[in-house]
Amino acid sequence: MFTVTVEKECGCFRKSGIENNKKFESKDDALIAAMNMAKEMNLEFCQKHEFDVVESDAGLSIKVDERAKSGCCGGGHCS
Repeated sequence: MFTVTVEKECGCFRKSGIENNKKFESKDDALIAAMNMAKEMNLEFCQKHEFDVVESDAGLSIKVDERAKSGCCGGGHCS
């Protein structure tokens, strides 16, 4: 049995209805689900956090980090 755990439940996660600590029969199924969850969270959530899949001896977790700010105003003159 393999478990996908979101390490920090931010407000967007709690509102999303996505299940934390979801269990899977195979590692492949867990990995595919974790990658899909992280992708959905990166695309659909408020953009304050960034989500990445991390594998450890305990299973798979989705790591939550503050999203880096580029400092660019978007005016096209920074590059």
